[in-house]
Amino acid sequence: MDTTLRSRRERLRQEWAHWVDGDDAPHVRAEIQDSWRRSDVDPARAVAPLDDETDDRWARSPLRPPVEEIADELRAIADDAGFIAAVTDESGTILWTCGGRVMSRRAGAVNFARGGRWDETSMGTNALALALKTGVPSTVFSAEHLVEALHGWVCYCAPIHSADGSVLGVLDISSTWDRSHPLGLPTVRGLVSAIEGRLASRPLIVGHAGWRLDCLGTPGLLHDGAPVRLRPRQLEILALLALEGRALSPEQLRAALYGDRPVSATTLKAEVSHLRRVLSGALSVRRYELTAPIGCDALDVLSALRRGRLDAALSAYRGPLLPDSDAPGVTAWRDHLEVALRDAVLRAPAPEPSLRYGEYHPDDLAVHERSLALLPASDPRRGLALSRTRSAR
Repeated sequence: MDTTLRSRRERLRQEWAHWVDGDDAPHVRAEIQDSWRRSDVDPARAVAPLDDETDDRWARSPLRPPVEEIADELRAIADDAGFIAAVTDESGTILWTCGGRVMSRRAGAVNFARGGRWDETSMGTNALALALKTGVPSTVFSAEHLVEALHGWVCYCAPIHSADGSVLGVLDISSTWDRSHPLGLPTVRGLVSAIEGRLASRPLIVGHAGWRLDCLGTPGLLHDGAPVRLRPRQLEILALLALEGRALSPEQLRAALYGDRPVSATTLKAEVSHLRRVLSGALSVRRYELTAPIGCDALDVLSALRRGRLDAALSAYRGPLLPDSDAPGVTAWRDHLEVALRDAVLRAPAPEPSLRYGEYHPDDLAVHERSLALLPASDPRRGLALSRTRSAR
């Protein structure tokens, strides 16, 4: 075994022990120390938390087709080099893995498997979390992991970007620390380039059944990745039906859209009929209900909050619900979503949630003050938080 590698591991274990005891670890890489500071995770944690909704998310993930196209190559690399490969979504939840029997068993012992959540909030410092956080390829070796159960690992990871530059997830290849190799990171970069090349050559299909409703911030409807033109009132109807998740009578929908305003049943029927044609009939006739599933960013936020996944909720959040709408039903849902998300942000122990939420709410003084209170004096983001606080005042 390489004695240099063993010596490096021992030095890192000593630095990690100093850090856990509350002392400085000056010889640890700056990006690792920054992640240790951000990670509010017990170093004695044994396994990653699990998410039980991965089957459906992988089935509709834009990463699934290109990953499956290079799956044989990934399996060959994993088998030949004694690695395990994993693909996550943008929240750090593993949706797909492959590897040999020995590494798969070892990985399963810490839930480095489908459904395992590997963001910093869930498992502290690791290569998947770093790649998602920084947007660049990352390597984490042995005791650079905050969680001691991972000190036997070395992980190489790179983010996967869509054609528009957004991060869709990451690809990670991991093994035991003694298999650390300088070609690990170039290998994962090459595999990610192959995935991104396949993504660029096909239209991005988002949401269930090809439909995706964005109603947070700038609203719009997509079908198989292509924009579908709708009037504001029809976007309101679609958002209400998606959020309610149940059939509404014409009277209920009319009240949610118009309140006490004297609007005829004929006007509402015309709006619904136009929307039904756009959706190729996926809207029932007498009692109004969506008859085909439609992905929706507002539902993604609420679902993530119900699962306690503030990071995933903020990833899906792009601003208030239909901000130009004054429909009573939309206003009620907007208030519900903002109260739930803002409360979770203000209770978060790290500054990142309030910083991200504050981007969309420049006048929310409490949120900016929360960022300022949580950021250490040496953090370069304090200037941004201070500027936002002064502007809000």
